[in-house]
Amino acid sequence: MIRYLTVFLALPVFASAQPLNDDLRAQLHAAQIIFLGETHDNPAHHEIQADIVAQVAPKAVVYEMITGAQAAQVHGEIVEDETALEQALGWNDSGWPDFAIYYPIFAASADAQIYGAAVPRETARKAMGEGLVAAFGAQAAGFGLDAPLEPDQQAEREAMQMKAHCDALPAELLPAMVDVQRLRDARLAQAAIEALDDTGGPVVVITGNGHARADWGAPVALAQVRPDVAVMTVGQGEDGIVPKGRFDAVLQSPPAEREDPCLAFN
Repeated sequence: MIRYLTVFLALPVFASAQPLNDDLRAQLHAAQIIFLGETHDNPAHHEIQADIVAQVAPKAVVYEMITGAQAAQVHGEIVEDETALEQALGWNDSGWPDFAIYYPIFAASADAQIYGAAVPRETARKAMGEGLVAAFGAQAAGFGLDAPLEPDQQAEREAMQMKAHCDALPAELLPAMVDVQRLRDARLAQAAIEALDDTGGPVVVITGNGHARADWGAPVALAQVRPDVAVMTVGQGEDGIVPKGRFDAVLQSPPAEREDPCLAFN
């Protein structure tokens, strides 16, 4: 089983990154791999991630948002120039929120080795058409991709996908959507292990709350391959609402201002 460094915290809501308390700081520094969750469009979440990265000073940072090829474009000089880095990554054509809210994390990790864990669209399509093993390749079984999920988890994941897409998806598409999420979990775990082996750690993984959760996200995929690694998972909530799933710590911020995402489906 994975060695979880557990500290369940009831932290107050705050508007920007607050100093880490001693207990949380100690837990973070004891971990080899830290999964830092987020709600993608919340600037306060990224400010907190940047603060944690600065304090942990990881040897490597893995980003869900970029590929390995894009990560190779990140180096000390270019990180100093936000516009140049955004252009090198092609970020604002990627569909992710504004690069300005992610840049503080890159700036805080300027001395770290950068890894990309994004699943290319063609690989996601292959998973939906040919299955997870074909899409992931030789290590698929090691990360548990050759086995179906427990029925209850499968049903819950499908329901979450339907809700996330405003109940507008055809029901028959839901299993494939869940497969793509599992593929992303495994790729994040694979990249985190690679980063740990290359650098000796610690490693920070920047990803959405759903991938960071300790009960079925990337940490579970990682534990199937490297159960000896000390992992910590941090989720980030909004306005006191705890993100779904299990985390070792949950930090809170005010909600981001956003339009109703379901308006696009009306």
